[in-house]
Formats: sequence, C-alpha cells, structure tokens
Amino acid sequence: MTATATVRADCAVDPAGALTFDLAPATAPGPEAVLLLRRRGAAGTTIRLPLTSSAPGRLRAVLPPSADVPEGRWDAYVQEPGSEDSLTVLPGLRDLRALVDRTPDTGTATIRSRVPYPTLDGRLALRCWVRAPHAEAGAIRVGPSGMSAEGTLYGAGAGEGAMVEARLPGEPARVHRVPLTASGQPGGGFAFTLPYVPLADGPVSGEQLWRLWVIPSAGAKAVRISRILDDVWSREKTFVYPSRPVADGVLAAPCYTAANDLCVRLTPPTG
Repeated sequence: MTATATVRADCAVDPAGALTFDLAPATAPGPEAVLLLRRRGAAGTTIRLPLTSSAPGRLRAVLPPSADVPEGRWDAYVQEPGSEDSLTVLPGLRDLRALVDRTPDTGTATIRSRVPYPTLDGRLALRCWVRAPHAEAGAIRVGPSGMSAEGTLYGAGAGEGAMVEARLPGEPARVHRVPLTASGQPGGGFAFTLPYVPLADGPVSGEQLWRLWVIPSAGAKAVRISRILDDVWSREKTFVYPSRPVADGVLAAPCYTAANDLCVRLTPPTG
C-alpha cells in the first residue's frame, strides 16, 4: 500500500479520552473510506476506523478510549473502497485541551495516553503510551549537586524499602539507588533527591543517559518514571534543564528522552 495523495484532518480529544478525527470538507474522500493507523516499525500492525458522515461534506472517525492501541508511534492514512493506495493524512486543527494536567485515579491499573502530533515532514501521527503500573514525573528542581523530583504512582503503592534506581543501559553493574519518600500529595505522591556524584563514579568517555525507575517496595518490579499525562508528545528538545559540574569537567542534567522517559544526562568534558 502506498500513499499517493493527501487529506487533512482536525483532531480533538474529549475528557473521557476519545480521540476524534474530522476530515476537512474540501478534501474528504468517499463515504466508505476508512482511517488507518499503522504502527511505525511493526509491519502489519494496523487499526482500521470507519469514517462516517458527521456534517455535510465532512467525515469523522473516532478512536474510543477503550481501544487496544499498543505503545508506539502510529502514522495516519485514509484508504478508499476498492483502492490499494492510501492517502497521507496531514494535521489540521488539534484541540488537546482535555489532555492538559490529567489526573487519573491513582488506583488505575493501566495508564493510556494518546497524543496526535505533526511529524517533522508534516504528516499526522499519534504517540501512544501504555503503562501498567506507571510513575508520572512532576516538578523537577535542579540543585547545585543533584536533582529533586516529585511524581505520582499509578497502579502501585509505595511501601517499605521504596527507592529510585538510576540505571545505565548496557552496564547492569552500574546502578545507583536513593530512598523514595511520600511527597505529601494525596494518593500515590512520591519524591526523591538524586545526587550526581555517584553517577560519575566511573569512566564518562561519551554521553551517558541514566534511566530513572521507581522500585515501589523491596522486591517489587521496577516502574519507569515518565511524563505522559499531558499534550506534549516529545519532551526531548523542549524541556531543557541546566547542567551542573560533577567532577573532572563532567556535566550532569535531568532530561527527557524522545519517549518522555526521565533520565540524567552525563556529558564528558569538551576539548
């Protein structure tokens, strides 16, 4: 299936989490067309949403909050009946106000988040997260020698032996742990302070990204700390925190990955 033409769609999210795609009247295809969501990097993984008439000259598709959409990035296309080709969907207006400052019940077992966004080459895509349980990052404060953060646990409760682990991928022996404490917020609020010096206690020949995880209690499964409960599809380049010197010219700073996972970045000396 190849994309041979384009169609434009407006997107809106309601408070219940339903995502609506409205195709613009001037470019809407035939009434039996379907909206396709194709998962990037997963051949054959496609979700088909029927397009129905919502107003004269407009077609609408709805992705309900209960739909099973695996985590990843999904590209949007439209396929007309009897055609093997597809239309690339371009982003129109995006009303994402319902996603701002979402606060699900902390007892929610599975957190789902879906954010429509424009790709770098101008297409419409959907970023989806599915986390069970989930640790949502909140306020982050940068001190002279480390970082402090607050957050909320969903689908898990902090108990005895709760901690935060900083892990360096590819080097399982390099793990640093700090205590997790209650933040004073209702529900599953947590807080921690992570000094930078222990992370630099080893060679830093290139950039290092230390991934941050919550261990809710002794022996419990680790929960990735991320920020996904709003309308920001990628924090990697938009949420930038100041760096602090650690040792021998190494700099450290909190950061987010392109998937909105919280990390600490160590940067070696320049020159």
